[in-house]
Amino acid sequence: MLSLPAWKCPEWTLNASQVDTSSPEFTEEWQKRMRELQGAIMVASCVQMLVGFSGLIGFLMRFIGPLTIAPTISLVALPLFDSAGNDAGIHWGISSLTVFLIVLFSQYLKNVAVPVPVYRGWKKSHTVKFYVFQVFPVLLALCLSWLLCFVLTVTNVLPSVPTAPGYMARTDSRGSILSQAPWFRFPYPGQWGLPTVSLAGVFGIIAGVISSMVESVGDYYACARLAGAPPPPKHAINRGISIEGLGCLLAGAWGTGNGTTSYSENIGALGITRVGSRRVIVVAGFVLLLMGVFGKIGAAFATIPTPVIGGMFLIMFGVISAMGISNLQYVNMNSSRNLFIFGFSIYCGLAIPSWVNRNPEKLQTGILQLDQVLQVLLTTGMFVGGFLGFLLDNTIPGSQEERGLLAWTQIHEESGETLQAVEVYGLPWGAGTRLCTCSCARMLPFWPGPDRKDASRRPSKPLLLSALSIAPEGHPDTRI
Repeated sequence: MLSLPAWKCPEWTLNASQVDTSSPEFTEEWQKRMRELQGAIMVASCVQMLVGFSGLIGFLMRFIGPLTIAPTISLVALPLFDSAGNDAGIHWGISSLTVFLIVLFSQYLKNVAVPVPVYRGWKKSHTVKFYVFQVFPVLLALCLSWLLCFVLTVTNVLPSVPTAPGYMARTDSRGSILSQAPWFRFPYPGQWGLPTVSLAGVFGIIAGVISSMVESVGDYYACARLAGAPPPPKHAINRGISIEGLGCLLAGAWGTGNGTTSYSENIGALGITRVGSRRVIVVAGFVLLLMGVFGKIGAAFATIPTPVIGGMFLIMFGVISAMGISNLQYVNMNSSRNLFIFGFSIYCGLAIPSWVNRNPEKLQTGILQLDQVLQVLLTTGMFVGGFLGFLLDNTIPGSQEERGLLAWTQIHEESGETLQAVEVYGLPWGAGTRLCTCSCARMLPFWPGPDRKDASRRPSKPLLLSALSIAPEGHPDTRI
């Protein structure tokens, strides 16, 4: 939307060294763009909530199989190789150290237990074995690399000239962010003024919402696979899309300038850290709220050097790509039909966005809103690959077993019946299973059904979502 001629930045704002960022003119220039984004995001979020609460996305799931999910998830990370390489290439020494530490902690030392003292009462104490490298591999690697960059910055080993290679590896390269950030600031709805709405902006954000929903469905399955949970049932998918739409609505009202969606990089982090507890996510949410209110805390994290982030991206994006391809285990990959669909979808998901980005002028239809929708959709690799996989998989003849739908559907149906699925995807306090089980509530597409008798007889497997720090055989399992 901001690439349209009406919203391009004026010439006098392009040179940051000659602009008074506190002037009323400059403030109005960026705030009116924020208001336009707010209105577009809020309207588009209502469309997403309608799709989720109505059960439309759950209905479409019967046509979405592994050959749709695999290219969609893989194309979340594959197009980002350039970004990850650029960030890591700022200082390959620092980024290589970050990669080495993550691999060392998450793969080689994951079964090494560290004795931790535990105190009970005033006098009783003993030690337990805690698998710290399995639980905190990314955090440990980030802190150690960050500390090394700080030492190299203090000792002036890293270049101090902003134009010199490796300067962005210094911890003070963004020092102004920390000094200029306020100690306390409480955000509120409409802080940039009354949101504005335009047809072009709404259509552009709706196109992004469509891509977001396709990605989110794949993210739900990927998250379940990494966490060892059953695939999400339809009511959970409907509810997830609906709540993402609600998050977009709140983000638009608060004027963040972006929507809310399943963050694929976090799923990659889940695969590395092996921590998928929802309690951790709730605690992290409160931490983020505090960081948003106390500006200095959030600004401190902005000082993490770019090569450290680049090293983490190399690991996480690789995990996400492999995670998408792993969905093909349900498909007969000896079939030329399936090889064609997956290969063509992946390749077009890389080639078409690249061409459109280089040749935006060749998509001019004369209709501004249509041009914007096409621009957003065709530059989103996950949408292009996922749409082609969806279209070809449902039109090219093939048996249910060949397409992987037989095994996919069987797992999906079982996930809605087992006690484990009820525990994982049920609402808090037993809503829908023990409470609020009236027939009217059961008709809602996003509401879980009551416990089934056959599910209650089945033994419940240990839920990896409660703690993924599983100890090796013969060792006590310490969970925090």
